[in-house]
Amino acid sequence: MTDAPEVDLVIPVYGGWDFVRECLRAATRQSVPARVIVVDDHSPDDTADRVAAEFPDVTLLRNERNLGFARACNVGLSAGTGRLVMLVNSDVVLEADAVERVLAAMPDARDPRRVGSGATLLLAPDGTVDSYGIVADVTGAGFVRFHGAALAAADPVDPPVLGPYGAVAVYVRSALDEVGLFDTNIFMYGEELDLAFRLRAAGWGGIAIEGALGTHLGGASAGRESARQRRLSGFARGYLLRKYGILRSRRALRALAVEIVVSGARLVLRRDVLSLRGRWEGWRRGADAPSAVLPLDAVDRTIGLRESMRMRGDRYWAERPASRS
Repeated sequence: MTDAPEVDLVIPVYGGWDFVRECLRAATRQSVPARVIVVDDHSPDDTADRVAAEFPDVTLLRNERNLGFARACNVGLSAGTGRLVMLVNSDVVLEADAVERVLAAMPDARDPRRVGSGATLLLAPDGTVDSYGIVADVTGAGFVRFHGAALAAADPVDPPVLGPYGAVAVYVRSALDEVGLFDTNIFMYGEELDLAFRLRAAGWGGIAIEGALGTHLGGASAGRESARQRRLSGFARGYLLRKYGILRSRRALRALAVEIVVSGARLVLRRDVLSLRGRWEGWRRGADAPSAVLPLDAVDRTIGLRESMRMRGDRYWAERPASRS
């Protein structure tokens, strides 16, 4: 008998068979075997049946109703046993040695450091950086590191990584056992930011894994800047503002000013009421969340108000100097 794989690849799926097929082809042809767990979140098409027919060796779990990204991920996470977990979006194509390189980069259980997560470097189809983990400012606003930058600009340590971005996120199972899985009040967007805060608050650090591990085709679920995406991302921001008591802290005025400017600009310039509505819905839901304190050692205090506004623009990372250290 062979030893069980050290890595579980958890892939939540909601339709989009063409993306899913390419994702699973790459996931099942890794240089080091991993257990592939597909969670079909009640797809509106026959994707689950196609997965079962074409990839009989993967573990296929079918949700009886659409639970949302966070809950679907939790279903897959709970079904695995590997020491490491890689959450992989269904629109990501991994490099053939991605699992092997993750195993080489992540400390093992004997390492005295408490490393609970690994941020992966993903490329966009045009060869620029799609994501390299996340960073957050003192108001708890999260930003995807190096999105849109040239590959040569992607720095593993500057700015310091808070945690992984959800497209491909690596977690240590023992860390998740300690702090819990994704917050199921969040349907989609912001769940990895919340988990990163909780891991850091519990003393689990994060590292950035060097070298591109795959390509993120992007937008297979909610679609970039779709109505659904705008409402759900707004919900996550409102929810986390309340969960972490940002508007009751010393950073309240800054956070409130930014939210007024951002939401107001979207309302006036784009007639986007969904982002504002989502924030209000998230704020209301946040009343039911267990109160938490933002771990200030996890945020990047060098991100000032002006820079945080610039970081919301499409060109920030492409125009940022290669290193500020």
